[in-house]
Amino acid sequence: MKQYIFVILIFALAIQCTGNKSDSKSAISNAEVNNITLKTSDIEEEIKVLSKQKWEWMANKDVEELAVLFDDKSKFVHMSGTWKKEKELDIIKTGSIWYKEATVHDVAVEVFDNTVILWNRITLVAHVRGSDVSNEFTVTEIYHNTEDGWKLLDLTFSKVRDTHEIEH
Repeated sequence: MKQYIFVILIFALAIQCTGNKSDSKSAISNAEVNNITLKTSDIEEEIKVLSKQKWEWMANKDVEELAVLFDDKSKFVHMSGTWKKEKELDIIKTGSIWYKEATVHDVAVEVFDNTVILWNRITLVAHVRGSDVSNEFTVTEIYHNTEDGWKLLDLTFSKVRDTHEIEH
């Protein structure tokens, strides 16, 4: 009988210890989730700031800063074509497209490990072919975190109506 009670006590103790371990794991998981959420939020803010800075560099024709930001394999999709980094930098440098002012109306960001996609809903005033033009765009920007920092992989302009909304 004593052995029977002893076995039941050991069994109950084992169940109790297992329960405590799972509670402990839950607490750790929750802390990790909170930490990941904070890191994701920090990355989102960092990319928003970087994107805003990029618009300023484009307006100021600062091709030196843009050359560092743009990945060597980056692509740029415009209303008139798709091209690579060197052509985009040349277009900015020569002013054949002068991104005079990008008014950002909305921004959405999604983080995927070391890659981030940012969507801007903007009104862009640009000087193109001798005239100032204003267009509504949703601009998709894809960034990848490298040893040298964030690099822009893709910048795609999608012409939209001024009532267009980005779903968050």
